[in-house]
Amino acid sequence: MLLQVLTGRLTFTSLIPPDLSNCTKRELRKYFENSYDLNESLFTSLKDESVFYRCPDRLRLPLIFYYAHTAVVYVNKLILAGLLKDRLNFEFEKMFETGVDEMSWDDTENNRMGGLYKWPEVGATVEYRRQVRAAVLRIIDDTPLKLPITMASPWWALLMGMEHERIHLETSSVLIRQLPVAMVTKPKEWTYAPKTTGIVPQQNRMLRVPAQEVSFGKPRDYPAYGWDNEYGSFACSVPAFECSEFLVTNAQFLQFIEAGGYNRSELWTEEGWRWRNFRQANHPMFWVCGSGCKGDSGSDLASYSHCYVMPEPYGNQSADLKYKYRAMFDVIDMPWVWPVDVNFHEARAFCAWKGPDFRLLAEAEHNVIRGNQEATNAVTVNGAMFTKRNNFNHNLKFGSSSPVNMHDANDYGFYDVFGNVWQWCEDQFNGLCGETHWLYDDFSTPFYDGKHNVLLGGSWISTGEETSRFSRAWFRRHFLQHAGFRLARTVEPKTEQWTKLPFRHVDTQVFVLGHGVEENLASLPHDKFQPHIEPSTNLHYQYETPLALKGLLEQEFGFKKSFPVAVADLCADLARNNGLQPRSMLWIGAGSGRGPMLMSKTFQNVLACDLVARFLDTAMYIQKGNDVTVIMENGNVTTAALDKDVKSDRVVFKQFTWIPNEVGLDFDMTVVTFLERTQQPKAWLVRLSELTRRGGLVIVVSRSGQWDGPALKGTLQDKGLTCIESTDLPFDDVTGNATATVTVWKHVQ
Repeated sequence: MLLQVLTGRLTFTSLIPPDLSNCTKRELRKYFENSYDLNESLFTSLKDESVFYRCPDRLRLPLIFYYAHTAVVYVNKLILAGLLKDRLNFEFEKMFETGVDEMSWDDTENNRMGGLYKWPEVGATVEYRRQVRAAVLRIIDDTPLKLPITMASPWWALLMGMEHERIHLETSSVLIRQLPVAMVTKPKEWTYAPKTTGIVPQQNRMLRVPAQEVSFGKPRDYPAYGWDNEYGSFACSVPAFECSEFLVTNAQFLQFIEAGGYNRSELWTEEGWRWRNFRQANHPMFWVCGSGCKGDSGSDLASYSHCYVMPEPYGNQSADLKYKYRAMFDVIDMPWVWPVDVNFHEARAFCAWKGPDFRLLAEAEHNVIRGNQEATNAVTVNGAMFTKRNNFNHNLKFGSSSPVNMHDANDYGFYDVFGNVWQWCEDQFNGLCGETHWLYDDFSTPFYDGKHNVLLGGSWISTGEETSRFSRAWFRRHFLQHAGFRLARTVEPKTEQWTKLPFRHVDTQVFVLGHGVEENLASLPHDKFQPHIEPSTNLHYQYETPLALKGLLEQEFGFKKSFPVAVADLCADLARNNGLQPRSMLWIGAGSGRGPMLMSKTFQNVLACDLVARFLDTAMYIQKGNDVTVIMENGNVTTAALDKDVKSDRVVFKQFTWIPNEVGLDFDMTVVTFLERTQQPKAWLVRLSELTRRGGLVIVVSRSGQWDGPALKGTLQDKGLTCIESTDLPFDDVTGNATATVTVWKHVQ
């Protein structure tokens, strides 16, 4: 019996993305419904409603979250874009808004993953998805369509929702693949690829690629939807190198296992060996043996392992009998010529086992082996992997990986450059420019931290924008995904040029709240390979330094009428003069916390948030009654400490990379003080009217004067706020007397 989770039709056929320079409402409507239907169809594989509340991965949320999450993102983005006026269910739009990105493989389970957390019934989430579907279709029908659709168009929010839905088709499929087979049923329309073409590759030749210049990145005027990390450009020289014609197969990886690869620490990076020991890994996650290997599920599935699934014979020395393979919904005989599914650490250890010259591809090298990527129009470009042959295992052509020699080689002789499985790269994930989009300012930028590596090429279940040649995925190095790799090595290993390879590594030290600065354990030893070392393109991380903290503390505590003191005095006066109830206040841009602490004398509850973890860590340290000594530039010593009469227990500090729904909708006053150190000021302004009670005040303070003009007025007026005052605010800093611009807004709707 089909689980009743569909609000549309059952399908596993994916449409190609629309050409945004020449599309119709009918095409956009069909693409939306196809995106929505594909995601829902995947969840029909769950045996019953109870499976929605299981945790296939201890570092992920239950499946009910992912079923509802994509619908919530539509609502949240359409509200911001002004295409949707009223929320459908704020509790859902809070509960299902944000997933998790765990710090490490040994993090404890999130409190939402099980236990006492109360998730809604499946029927209620199905009905919510039905309401969202109807709302989006009304918007498509009623909104005037002006072509081309660009980043400045409100339609961009609709495309964002569609492509986000397709990303989670891939995310959810990995989680479902981790479930016990007894909890899933393969849909009738789901077809695995054949295990072999009848011709088994006898070797995986290393093909030579000549040295050349390469550049990659998506032009801003390209007539197709794109994510922020794709825009910009990167150009470099790529020395001659060799690359394996096929992806590394299960059969090849078996040799690594039989050679004791999982037990040889010298083959692993330091970070990888820690992961291997914690996980007690002996083979890839989706391989099945009878040894009771440690599982990685959460909550009531914590004791589950794929390796308990199959009965004897397992002691047999034959690899065909010793190992099985977990496909999406079944345990099957091992498909030896399919690409192996591994994380970065396993891929890197295999390279080391092959020999000291072997490594993974650089992102630049992957762009080289693609050959000619030009195409004639946007539809072909987005839907056909940008090559003339268009012969890849992607876009749900099969419901699994396929033999590595099943599809044609490209002009360079490489198979599966796109599709089949994502391909791990040596590069750490970073932007190609410093720009983001205000609708999703934090989509990529929090992950420009040196802890995530690039994956390219897409997989068998990649659809839509993820099949684009511009697509750049990223995951933590221990992350489980439909991902594999191919081997690479530089042609002349004894030359100086060999060490200067086009790998991009992030050298910005990121402070993590509750953890501090964790060492960025680079994947390659720098005395052997010299990657391109660069700072994170996330502007916010530039403030996560001891020097930035010192400057902040000097600015906020080193002067009698410092900036936060001046702002707090003004806000207290505004609250009294406008008769505000002293219930709750939100301070966005908390810094060291001095301003929010001073406001605790006026408001009963103060929520203080900031982007910078190091600032908030210090704020919470001071909140506990601790003093911080600061030696100022002029040699004087100042002390950062609690001011008299503050009520520190009234203040809660939170780190946010955007304003999530969890902050609530009931603040009597909202103040913003840090627009100068944000990448997208508009992203922090568009929700202010929704956060603030009717009759409440919004105060925007700009030290540069950047946000006191038309940009500020247009953004806030469009959201129902009325400017009631504009003034200059004097304060003291290292320059002597400084002035900030303040605009005061009232929520009158």
